[in-house]
Amino acid sequence: MTTSVLIYDGDCGVCTKLSRFVTTSVRRRGADFAVSAYQDADLDALGLTPEQSDEALQWVAADGRISSAQDAVARVLLAGRAPFKPLGAVILVPGINALAGVVYRWVARNRHRLPGGTPACSLPAAQRPS
Repeated sequence: MTTSVLIYDGDCGVCTKLSRFVTTSVRRRGADFAVSAYQDADLDALGLTPEQSDEALQWVAADGRISSAQDAVARVLLAGRAPFKPLGAVILVPGINALAGVVYRWVARNRHRLPGGTPACSLPAAQRPS
């Protein structure tokens, strides 16, 4: 792989809205990394499964290393524009990373209740209407 990629759940309104924020505000001009819904990505080539991608945000680095959930958030911030890099570094600090994991899991479990959330956000991918 030649570029890193952020993989999100394209069926989730919250995830889609946040991916747009990453694309328009976090990502530097140019092709620093790609952003893709897992439903549109070649997951096999990325070393991911639909289940992993449905469960949490995924960051696949150009070297193939995979980071999930709050670690994926940290990696995308580190790869982004200068104002976001320090926050990415802070998220990776051990005690803060554990706390960020708690927050990430709470948001993931409750994303259907958040602004932009849809009922589909509360269902596993296999149970969502097509």
